[in-house]
Amino acid sequence: QVQLVESGGGLVQAGGSLRLSCAASRSIFRFDVMGWYRQAPGNQRELVAAITIDGNTVYADSVKGRFTISRDSAKNTFNLQMNSLKPEDTAIYYCNAKSVVTKSDYWGQGTQVTVSS
Repeated sequence: QVQLVESGGGLVQAGGSLRLSCAASRSIFRFDVMGWYRQAPGNQRELVAAITIDGNTVYADSVKGRFTISRDSAKNTFNLQMNSLKPEDTAIYYCNAKSVVTKSDYWGQGTQVTVSS
């Protein structure tokens, strides 16, 4: 069983930055897609950013130009650099990893990000 553990959440003022990290218990090369989702109170969970094993990335329109997803295979982590944060970015952020071959879908426990105005 693969475990994903997030870190890096917290409280920041609007305009500030945070870096989220997701550490996998096994090599990230086993995953076809790695991503970050978020869920604000009363809202559905939504995709924020994703990166494929080939390095292709996709971003939600609301974070394009502000957030950057990356991966570090040597450390078995993938990260979300969040700049120019806005109050509407406040949510619980979850990391996710999927494997097509094994039809596996793993989630982290979530980390709170709060942006004050």
